[in-house]
Amino acid sequence: MNCLGIELAFEKKTHVMGILNTTPDSFYDGGLYQNHHLAFEHALKMVENGADIIDIGGESSRPGSDPVAAEDELKRVIPVIKLIRKETDAAISIDTTKSAVAKAALDAGANIINDISALSYDPQMADVAQKSGAPVILMHIKGTPKSMQDHPFYSDVISEICSYLQSRIEYAVESGIKKSKIIIDPGIGFGKRVEDNFEIINSLTRFKNIGCPVLVGPSRKSFIGAVLNVPPRDRKAGTTAAVAVSIVNGADIIRVHDVYEMAQVAKMVDLLTKKQTIC
Repeated sequence: MNCLGIELAFEKKTHVMGILNTTPDSFYDGGLYQNHHLAFEHALKMVENGADIIDIGGESSRPGSDPVAAEDELKRVIPVIKLIRKETDAAISIDTTKSAVAKAALDAGANIINDISALSYDPQMADVAQKSGAPVILMHIKGTPKSMQDHPFYSDVISEICSYLQSRIEYAVESGIKKSKIIIDPGIGFGKRVEDNFEIINSLTRFKNIGCPVLVGPSRKSFIGAVLNVPPRDRKAGTTAAVAVSIVNGADIIRVHDVYEMAQVAKMVDLLTKKQTIC
């Protein structure tokens, strides 16, 4: 997949997306990288440790979070994107639901739009993606971050998520976005019960059958804490298990906080499943 000049070869390896939150309130690392220089240094460290993509966001989407103004997002992410772009040729994705933020980020050097609303919150987002030619990540969410964990319910979680994603792909294509530029994300933790997240990981072949690369983001999320009874800081082992099984089941991109360790997991699983070869 061509990402505005940067190639991602999903058939050759699992790609690692490193999370860069420039927010004060993200569930795991909120506040750590509000300083632009610290965020920039962390991004470079993630690339050094094996990140193929840096996913930068200026608005928390943790359960219960409130939206922020576009102006605040722009102040948080644009200076960091410019710094990263000058120093590395790794892909940069902008994690936003706002078309103004996405456009400014692409102009500053980002390559991918990562929209948790699957182009549904801002009617101008599809137009920004279409005109730029940037790939888009379409994620499933039930509700909004503020309310998504208020008793979510599904009759058939996999069928319902697949149907939603297919409808959003159709919308994107009707808006002029090529299907070859679409990545899908079933949205672990976004309006899901604990058991739903396990079912998603165990059913990734259903999402692969839609015909787009699949991104999975289990990193340190609450479903891991719920079964292991540990806080976010102690969920690395649980994340490792979730990442490994996700790759075995077909994930093309893993979105993670712990890039060094998860890049190693990805490489080993790719070798064990013959996605990569040693020689």
